[in-house]
Amino acid sequence: MELEIDFKKSAQKNAEEYFERGKKAKKKAEGAEKAVKELEETLQKIEKEVVSKKEVKIVEKKEWYEKFNWFFASDGSLVIGGRSADQNEELYSKYFDSNDLFFHSDIFGASAVILKNGVSSSGEVREEVSQFAAAFSSAWENTQTTVDVYSLRNEQVTKGRNEGALGKGSFLLKGEREWYRNVPLGLAAFFNEKMGKVEIAPIATMKKLEIKKYVVLSVGKTKKSDAAKYISKELNYPNIDYIMQHIPTGPFALKVSA
Repeated sequence: MELEIDFKKSAQKNAEEYFERGKKAKKKAEGAEKAVKELEETLQKIEKEVVSKKEVKIVEKKEWYEKFNWFFASDGSLVIGGRSADQNEELYSKYFDSNDLFFHSDIFGASAVILKNGVSSSGEVREEVSQFAAAFSSAWENTQTTVDVYSLRNEQVTKGRNEGALGKGSFLLKGEREWYRNVPLGLAAFFNEKMGKVEIAPIATMKKLEIKKYVVLSVGKTKKSDAAKYISKELNYPNIDYIMQHIPTGPFALKVSA
């Protein structure tokens, strides 16, 4: 370390000047250290704010049947319907058991609907399922208000003997059908508290369940995306995509029945 000495000044004066310089240097160092610390604290605060503002995507737990159209009938029976030809095929091959009933609207372009344990179901429950099958058909998109629906037992529904004889999602039907004539198209959306999700069920089911608030869906003029937003707002359920997946294709009329 080199020191500059002013020989015109006394040793004491030179020492005093170096002492003052040392004090100033120390203050600068302390100031720099304080500035660095403050900067670090500010950066940490900004990072926390950025993380807190990031959208948190909630991954909801899904039951196996939620990839289909579904609802629970008034007697607690599970009802599932295909949302595409592929799903109709999957329902038939994987989930259509010997004691189930098969429902379908009498119109081209309709969901294959399965009532689990339907063979022992009451006439009232079957009426509920027929309304569900009616809603999830091209009748809604065609703005029809009613459509005929039929049901069959497991042994009456097959894919035919020859592989590829029927198109995907199509089935060979035989025997006498049980008919439900002029079934009105109508559904209800309500918040299933047990599942923590919106459930879409026939209006006929709502009449038998003690639901405090639900949205009535019928054929109207409101487009599907706006209908989903309306249901989301009224039922305080933010997952609009889930609602979109589980309501029919077509225009809607909506009202709250509380």
